[in-house]
Amino acid sequence: MSGHQEDIDLFHSMINRVLDKEIAPFYEQWEEQAAIPRELWRTLGHAGMLGIDMPEEYGGAAASFEISQLAIEEMARKGFGGLASGYNIHANIVMPYILHLGSEAQKQRYLPDMIRGDVLSAIAMTEPGAGSDLAAMRTTAQRTDKGYVINGAKVFITNGLQAELVIVCAKTDPGAGAKGVSLFLVDANLPGFSRGKGIRKIGQHASDTAELFFSDLVVPHDALLGEEGRGFAYLMQELPRERLGVGAQAVGATEGVLAITLDYVQQRQAFGQRIADFQNTRFKLAEACARLEMAKAYLNQCIAKYLKGEMGPTDAAILKLMLTEMQCDIANDCLQLFGGYGYTIEYPVSRFFVDARVQTIYAGTSEIMKEVIARSMLGK
Repeated sequence: MSGHQEDIDLFHSMINRVLDKEIAPFYEQWEEQAAIPRELWRTLGHAGMLGIDMPEEYGGAAASFEISQLAIEEMARKGFGGLASGYNIHANIVMPYILHLGSEAQKQRYLPDMIRGDVLSAIAMTEPGAGSDLAAMRTTAQRTDKGYVINGAKVFITNGLQAELVIVCAKTDPGAGAKGVSLFLVDANLPGFSRGKGIRKIGQHASDTAELFFSDLVVPHDALLGEEGRGFAYLMQELPRERLGVGAQAVGATEGVLAITLDYVQQRQAFGQRIADFQNTRFKLAEACARLEMAKAYLNQCIAKYLKGEMGPTDAAILKLMLTEMQCDIANDCLQLFGGYGYTIEYPVSRFFVDARVQTIYAGTSEIMKEVIARSMLGK
C-alpha cells in the first residue's frame, strides 16, 4: 500500500470515528433546533478535521486535497447535509481564499483560529436582488482615510448566524461592473454589522442560514483581501474548489441514500414479493448505480485536474450540473421506493431528499452552469 493511500485510510477512519461519536447521536436534535451548536466547530478543530489540507505552520494537517474532500463526502453519506454545507464553506472555501489571496499577516491572524474552530467563517456573495449574477451586486465599500465603509445586505449566507469572520464581496467601483468588485475580511463584532433571524428552509435544517446587513460598517484598509477591483477574478479562480466540494457532497449523499434504499427494498414486501424483486425497482437501482459510478469517475478526473492547476470554469460547471442533478434524481427515485414511509420524517430517506434539493441552486444554479458550458462551446 502506498504512503498516500495509508494517509487516506487513516483519515477516513478518523473522520468516521468523529462523525459517529460527536455528531450521529445528536444530529436529529440539531435538525429540530435548526442549529448546530457553536461548540461543535471547536470539537471538529480539536479532532483535526478543520484545515485538513492547510499548511502545518498555521496549525493545519498538511494532508492531501483529496482527504479534505473525503470529510465532506462522509458527512453527506451519513445524512448530515446541513453540516456538510457549513463545513464546505468554512474549511473548503473561506480557508483557501485566505491562504491563496491573503497577506502573511492575514493568514497568521485568521487561519490558526479557524483551524482550531475558535473562529467560524462565512462568505457573503448573494444579495436579495442578485443571486448567481454576482456582477449585479449592490453592496458598496467606499475607501476613506479611516478605512472602507461598507453598506448593503446579503442573503442566504451559510454559517451566517454564528460566523465571527465573513468574507464580504462589495463594489469598490460601482461603475466598473464585474471589475469593480473587491473582497473584505469582516469581523462580525464590528459596529454596523447585523444579522437577520435565521432563514427557515425546506432542508438542511441544521445548517444556519442568515441575512446579513452592513450599515456604515468601517473596516480597516488591511481588511481588503487581495487587490482592490480583482474580487470577481478571485471568485472565478476559487470557484472550481467550491464546486468540487459540492460534487463531493453529491457523491457522498447519493451513496448514502442508495445504501439505505438497497437495505429497505430487500426487506419490505408487497404483493407477495420483496420490493427488490420488481423489475422497476431493479432498473431504478441499476440506473442509479451506473450514474453514480460515472459521477465518481468525473469527480476524480476533476480532482486530478485541480491538483495540476488545470481545472477550468467549464469543468467545474459540468461537474456541478451533472452531479447535483444526479443527486436530486436519485434521492427522488429512492424516496419513491419507500412508498408512504419515504414521506415521513422518521425515515432518513426523507432528509436525503430535502437536503439534496438546494444542491442544484447554491454555488451557481443548474441554469447558470448550462450558460457557462454553452458559452465555452459557442462563445458569448
